[in-house]
Amino acid sequence: MADPTPTVVVDDVHVTYKVHGGAGDRGNTASAFSRVMSRHMSPRVTEVQALRGVSLVAHEGEAIGLIGVNGSGKSTLLLAIAGLLPPTAGRVYTQGQPSLLGVNAALMSELTGERNVVLGCLAGGMSRAEAREKFDDIVEFSGINDNGDFISLPMRTYSSGMSARLRFAIAAARNHDVLLVDEALATGDASFRRRSEARIRELRQGAGTVFLVSHSLGVVRETCDRTIWLHRGRVVADGDTTTVVDAYESEHDPDALLAAADRLRPRTPVAGTGPGAGERSA
Repeated sequence: MADPTPTVVVDDVHVTYKVHGGAGDRGNTASAFSRVMSRHMSPRVTEVQALRGVSLVAHEGEAIGLIGVNGSGKSTLLLAIAGLLPPTAGRVYTQGQPSLLGVNAALMSELTGERNVVLGCLAGGMSRAEAREKFDDIVEFSGINDNGDFISLPMRTYSSGMSARLRFAIAAARNHDVLLVDEALATGDASFRRRSEARIRELRQGAGTVFLVSHSLGVVRETCDRTIWLHRGRVVADGDTTTVVDAYESEHDPDALLAAADRLRPRTPVAGTGPGAGERSA
C-alpha cells in the first residue's frame, strides 16, 4: 500500500512578534494616558518568539490535535499553516488550500444568521445554489434553533458558543484539503460534539487533513489519532494521541523534556517537500 500523500510540511518555522513597550514601562492608566496625549510611543521593543523551530509533516486522512498551555504557539501555528502569518524563518508547504475555521466563514454581527449562512457558504467557494441546498443541514448541524428561532436574529444576539457552532457548521458543509479548527468543538453540548467528530471522520475519509486546537483533552482523545504538544513555541512531543496526552497530563516537566530532546536528537531537515506544493517562506 502506498504511503499517504503529505498535505502540510512545516520546516523549521520560527515566528517572532515585535511588541512596542517593555517590562520596564509603567502599566498604569495615568502613564498610558500621558503617552497617548503626548503622542509618544515607548522606544522599547520586545521580541516575543511565538514559534521556535517547529517542524512537522501532515498526511491525507490525518486528524492532528494541538495541545499546550495558553501562549504555547498553537493558534500561531494554525495561522502560519493557513498563510495568514508569514514565518520569520523557515518554510510552510501545503497541498491544496488550507481553511482556517472562522476566517473563511466571515460572519457579520449585524446580519441575521440566515444571511450569514449564505455569505459564509459563498466565502467558502460554494455557488448560491449549493448554499441554498445545504442551508437546512447547516442550521440543523449547528443547533442554533434548538431553543428558539435564532437563525432569523442578528448574529450580535448570539452567545460566543452559538457563533462558534455556526462557523463550524458552515465550514464543515464542504470538503477541505486542510481544515484548521481552533477551539470550536469545546463550545457545544455532547450532541454537537458527536456530530462534529463524525463530520471530521468524514473529512478524513475524503483524504482531508484536520488540525484541531483544543484545551479539552477529551475532545482531542476522541477526535484525533495523532497529537502534537507545544510548549513555549517548540514541539515537546509528536505521536499517537494516547501517548502524548498521557504525558501532557502527567507530572513531566516540558522544559526538561525539551532539553533532553536537544541533547539526544539533533535537528535534521524535513523531507518530502517536492514540487507542486504551495510554499510560504520567510
